[in-house]
Amino acid sequence: MSEILVTGGAGFIGANFVHHWRKTHPDDAICVLDLLTYAGNPANLDGLDGVELVAGDIRDTALVERLLRDRGIDRLVHFAAESHVDRSISGPDAFVSTNVDGTHSLLKAARTVWLDEGEGRPHRFHHVSTDEVYGSLGPNDRAFSETTPYAPNSPYSASKAASDHLVRAYHHTFGLETTTSNCSNNYGPYQFPEKLIPLFLLNALHGRDLPIFGDGMNVRDWLHVEDHCRGIELVLENGKPGEVYNIGGGEELPNMAVIDAICAAVDRAFSDVDGLAERYPDASAAQGKPTSSLKTFVTDRAGHDRRYAIDCRKIERELGYRPHNRFAEGFAATLTWYLANEDWWQALLKR
Repeated sequence: MSEILVTGGAGFIGANFVHHWRKTHPDDAICVLDLLTYAGNPANLDGLDGVELVAGDIRDTALVERLLRDRGIDRLVHFAAESHVDRSISGPDAFVSTNVDGTHSLLKAARTVWLDEGEGRPHRFHHVSTDEVYGSLGPNDRAFSETTPYAPNSPYSASKAASDHLVRAYHHTFGLETTTSNCSNNYGPYQFPEKLIPLFLLNALHGRDLPIFGDGMNVRDWLHVEDHCRGIELVLENGKPGEVYNIGGGEELPNMAVIDAICAAVDRAFSDVDGLAERYPDASAAQGKPTSSLKTFVTDRAGHDRRYAIDCRKIERELGYRPHNRFAEGFAATLTWYLANEDWWQALLKR
């Protein structure tokens, strides 16, 4: 049995990874380090055995050192980050502090325990990043590959780009065994309702406006979080130290297509699910009106990137990665999850 440290493991992607790792590595102990800010939720880890949640800050280097040293941890998966672009525009300081300084704190701790004290014992530091570091694509541009030059356009993506460079530097300068993955837009269970899919789902259930930035035609590659977790597992176990791997879902969709899918799915749910109209009487669908009537165009986000697309051929070729979830099926499962877990998201809305 070994133990793995997962930073940000009470957040959306981190918690899904902990669930995935528990299923695929049932004998491993899992230590989750999470500051439990607004998006960190201990309930995301309910029902899991062999998982210890440590409420703490990745910027506390001494704490990280103690966890690595005292528990004999030799694998670290780093999810902890401020991640919402809109929040980075209104308050960039937190993004620089957490994403840059926090990542550096983890790297310093890992270097001390694994290299300086551990005499280079086998280890792995995996850093989870985003495709947003590559900037924005035109409609006919090639998808982002691992060699695409960085061109971050928001405080969020700039902070993640800086953290990526620090991880790279600690490998090349000090010999820390690092890997980095850059993913596309995730969706699925446990996502905090500020991102597009859960926000629009819950707004639709409560008859609230569905705010669409600009013309709604910004394009993203949509990746089910389960596929992302499988990709990270492949990199962690078989990836080459010092390498970067892009992980995507293989489905580019404009935001408007996703919004239309949400509207149609909510309308079908009110037709097919008994009692839904009684649970959500304010929903347009409960009142015989289409959910699409809630669509409202708002001023575009400052610096809104037009298109992201991921070239996954490297991880497919070298590690055998393939996304299992097509968007239609993955989104249907996500809607079912949110309808079945009202207690989970209602508690978040009451914070």
